[in-house]
Amino acid sequence: MIEERARVMEAGSGYAWLEIQRRTACGGCQTSAGCGTAVLATLWEGKTIRVRAVSATPLQPGDEVIVGLADGVLLRGAVLVYLLPVILLLLGSALGQAAFGAAGEALVALSGLLGLGLGLLAARALAGRFRDDDRYQPVVLRRTSATFTGGRVISSS
Repeated sequence: MIEERARVMEAGSGYAWLEIQRRTACGGCQTSAGCGTAVLATLWEGKTIRVRAVSATPLQPGDEVIVGLADGVLLRGAVLVYLLPVILLLLGSALGQAAFGAAGEALVALSGLLGLGLGLLAARALAGRFRDDDRYQPVVLRRTSATFTGGRVISSS
């Protein structure tokens, strides 16, 4: 399970909206000073993202929690978002070559772009099917800190 620390922004019955600090692994790398990826990573470092997570634990805004995502979910999402459009791009180009090869490269390129567009639309439609499926949602695993409410400290478990 992939785990990350987050702060609760809003909590409801069975869910919580979390704010997660974006981090990169470039800070611990020996070659980060001369790496182009490390330079690009500084653009996103320090920014936060908001995520809705499933929570069986009663939470309050301000709680620090550990949120987890099942191992295969990230891989399936990457395949859906990246690989499906590329496969349809190549398939569209191959079909364009077979159908319009004699007419020139412009129609082949256009059919490839059409395949890419269909791949992106298919990825979006399939991602919508997984949006409400609890198996593909981040889950609050545990609380990590105390909550401060009205001058009182409520200890965490």
